[in-house]
Amino acid sequence: MDDAPRPVAVFDLDNTLADTAHRQHFLERRPRDWNGFFAAAPDDPPLAEGLALVRAHAEECEIQYLTGRPERCRADTVAWLDQQALPAGRIWMRRDSDRRPARHTKLDILRRLARAREVRVLVDDDELVCDTAEQAGFTVVRARWATGSAALEEAQEREGRT
Repeated sequence: MDDAPRPVAVFDLDNTLADTAHRQHFLERRPRDWNGFFAAAPDDPPLAEGLALVRAHAEECEIQYLTGRPERCRADTVAWLDQQALPAGRIWMRRDSDRRPARHTKLDILRRLARAREVRVLVDDDELVCDTAEQAGFTVVRARWATGSAALEEAQEREGRT
């Protein structure tokens, strides 16, 4: 029997598994309403394409979730994943005070994972995260099935909030 750990498939949440379109208006105003944006996350509709990929990868891989959401959103995030009947897995979240761009925070975690396990794939909607992960040698699936938001993209890169 092979005792090697299963490879890991890593999934982003916002606009990969969860449709944030209904709450993006919180980011389109100045100042941005981050409390409102994250408070509305439990009402995110699921994105069928992303959920199907999680379930398909769960056959061969351990599923882990990698999000730019701050740690204070953990309970809502766990509840949302449970409501979607997605496989249990570690949830990597941003420290509440961490404002680095997602491409840096996520790459740090991917590299940490890769030291001990094979990272089979990263599935993410953020093009800069995807570019950075590919440049570092990771296999990436670009989640392009959700409605994009310029405000969300700017927030991910410039404000390090999601």
